[in-house]
Amino acid sequence: MPRFDITIAGELNLDLILYGLPSELPPERELLARDMVLTLGSSSAIVAHNLAALGSRVGFQSRIGDDSLGQMALECLGASGVDVSKVRRTNAKKTGLTVILQREVERNILTYAGCISELALNDLDIEYLTDSRHFHLSSFYLQKALQPQIANLFRVLKSAGLTISLDTNDDPDDEWEGGFLRVLPYVDILLPNAREAKKLAGTGDLETAVTRLSEFVPLVVVKLGGQGAMARRGKEQLTSPAVKVDSIDPVGAGDSFDAGFLYKFLQGADLAACLHAGNAAGAFSTTAAGGTEAFRDSARMQNFFLEHQS
Repeated sequence: MPRFDITIAGELNLDLILYGLPSELPPERELLARDMVLTLGSSSAIVAHNLAALGSRVGFQSRIGDDSLGQMALECLGASGVDVSKVRRTNAKKTGLTVILQREVERNILTYAGCISELALNDLDIEYLTDSRHFHLSSFYLQKALQPQIANLFRVLKSAGLTISLDTNDDPDDEWEGGFLRVLPYVDILLPNAREAKKLAGTGDLETAVTRLSEFVPLVVVKLGGQGAMARRGKEQLTSPAVKVDSIDPVGAGDSFDAGFLYKFLQGADLAACLHAGNAAGAFSTTAAGGTEAFRDSARMQNFFLEHQS
């Protein structure tokens, strides 16, 4: 039996989230935020943390700076039960940091990449990653050093018998290239949101985007925010409505969806149950600040999922 249900390699950093900002940010003014939170961030780490909170055995590899931000991020992730023994420290770069300017309707996301863009294939312990049933990668376009090697990494993981999921997240350069098509033959589950799906497929129409992506990937799962989620597997298409909650903060909702979906997928649940679990996890994430804070209260989490069983 493999040591892990799922292994993840990717970025590990903190999110600094500012709330209650003015709608305009004029230069040379001291502007006040209503509130702030410093919490575990990065898509890869949020998925790992919340999968572990749900009950999966998770192994995680990353590269962080030998600094206080890296130590805080490492402690936050390790406290969830994720195995962080293979996270590497380096003096070459600082740990990354994301600053999120959260407003009522939209937000700005500013990231200092630091170690995020430095993680490379030679940083990874392949034997550790393959001691698992499944591998997940987030933030394809932030992994600048790893990006040219992802197809080779996926090929090795597939040959070891793992299934693979990919959530590209946003492309800061808005180019949506970087060898994306080369990695798709190894991907079992693609997990974009609606905007990302259209960008990846090079079309402004979501149905066309899903059709195009389905030609390369067996299962395409698209997150639709307040509309829930949809999935295409061959000619089969399913939709699942959003789970309604009093939302506090949307940060990390998409990554939390990934965690909920993959948790059920690894249990062998059917596609409808996986979609509902993803929607429930995404919704639950929004009931607290940041992408992981809600999942730190295990009793509240268990009650929520019992209440929102499919």
